[in-house]
Amino acid sequence: MKKVEAIIRPEAFQTLRENLDVMGVKGLTVSEVAGCGQQKGQEGIFRGNRYEVKLYPKVKVEMVIEDSEVQEIVETITNTCATDEVGDGKIFVSSIDEVYRIRTGESGKAALI
Repeated sequence: MKKVEAIIRPEAFQTLRENLDVMGVKGLTVSEVAGCGQQKGQEGIFRGNRYEVKLYPKVKVEMVIEDSEVQEIVETITNTCATDEVGDGKIFVSSIDEVYRIRTGESGKAALI
């Protein structure tokens, strides 16, 4: 099993969610996060004082999937969320040794469904 974490632009989330739903991905964890990368800071003015914004709002989407689904999921995220601008986000894929459903004690693939 693999854990796929995608940090994306907030405006891309709804379309991504719909595309993942069509693919049969049902289990997601979604968090509002803030971060920075290659994006340059923006300057703002508040009550006459200049300040630099260094963190940008993003959405973090996490899912645990079968190994065989990784490439298709990554392609879907990339195709859905890419704007060809700095700040489109990142996708992280890591290995998951085991998963358990708390309610029933099921493990492995059965716990993912």
